[in-house]
Amino acid sequence: MQITNTQNNYGLVTILLHWVMALIIIGLFVIGKIMHDMDYYDPNYHVFPWWHKSFGLLIAFLFIFRLIWKWKNPKVSHIKPNKPIELKLAKIAHALLYLLILICCISGMMISTAEGAGIEFFGWFDIPALVANGEPQAELAGEIHETSTLALIILASLHMLAALKHHFINKNNTLKRMLSSKIN
Repeated sequence: MQITNTQNNYGLVTILLHWVMALIIIGLFVIGKIMHDMDYYDPNYHVFPWWHKSFGLLIAFLFIFRLIWKWKNPKVSHIKPNKPIELKLAKIAHALLYLLILICCISGMMISTAEGAGIEFFGWFDIPALVANGEPQAELAGEIHETSTLALIILASLHMLAALKHHFINKNNTLKRMLSSKIN
């Protein structure tokens, strides 16, 4: 199995980053919705946020690695014959996905560090607070986080539907290339 990208296919690292990040982001969204409805007396009131923050930081680290990996690897060519409008929409959607992941990560950190405390990463180390402006910071970052995570899930769902359209309607290898590095 090819580790790095080629002009025709995604490599194993790119494929794993894509799917691992997708699964974690979906899980974070679900846990975030559950946390939103919890009260102080819920037994998971402190447990879920700890996991949410740790996996949120993992997404931030994977995102940085993914950007570096993308920059260092060859760009995978588009499958022909995609329509020019589809290529343009795909490029815009991918850019927005990256932007929304960045916004979600930053706003999540701003919520968690608003009071000046760092964020614990799976009990291994803490990420320190860079800015700590208390409740106003937490409220603004919370609104941004809620809106950006919802937008991210909606856009990711459209991304998934587009991949399924290419697979079942266009019958091309768009989806297969993100499942295996051996597709031509």
